[in-house]
Amino acid sequence: MTTTANEGTARRLRVVLADDDVLLREGLAGLLERSGFEIAGLAGDGPRLVELAREQRPDLAVIDIRMPPGQAMEGVVAARAIHESCPDVGIMLLSAHVEVEEAMELLGSGTRVGYLLKSRIMDVSEFMENLRRVAQGGAVVDPSLVSELVAARRRDDPLDQLTTREREVLSLMAEGRSNAGIARRLWITEGTVEKHVRSIMMRMRLPETGDDHRRVLAVLTFLDSR
Repeated sequence: MTTTANEGTARRLRVVLADDDVLLREGLAGLLERSGFEIAGLAGDGPRLVELAREQRPDLAVIDIRMPPGQAMEGVVAARAIHESCPDVGIMLLSAHVEVEEAMELLGSGTRVGYLLKSRIMDVSEFMENLRRVAQGGAVVDPSLVSELVAARRRDDPLDQLTTREREVLSLMAEGRSNAGIARRLWITEGTVEKHVRSIMMRMRLPETGDDHRRVLAVLTFLDSR
């Protein structure tokens, strides 16, 4: 089994993985192992995944939204159960399509949760970085979901208060980027980003705190007006 230089000095993150497609499940498990994760268990359905999470207490659960028996939102149901009984377990939801409403309750919790389209797995390094971010207490939201949320805004949406530049900053915040990362992407100074973040929090009536989850909640708050 291959390892990276960093793994020699850091504990391997333990992962449980659930997908009803055995080829995708086994392929993703192999990819995670080669990238330095430890696979604590695999499941083909939601109930088995919940059992694994409670038994193994992994750092992260990677979950397909649609799984047996009904091919509906069994992955989300399992994720909620894990989040309630094992709050220290990070949750990464994977979906073939943007499923806005189904993921919002979990995303609203703000920490140790992520939502990505399966197409993101094509960029392996970025995908692994996102998994580590969630396992270590962060939050990740797929840019496609952000776009869907912005497109669905209503007339009384608090996002209407934001400028075009603030919307750009907000979208990058929701992707989990730091102020420094946003500054690099938009070719502006980090100080300018900090000013935009303060303005966004003020316009959306979110108190300024040091909690990262406020950054994610900023892009989700408008759902209250839907």
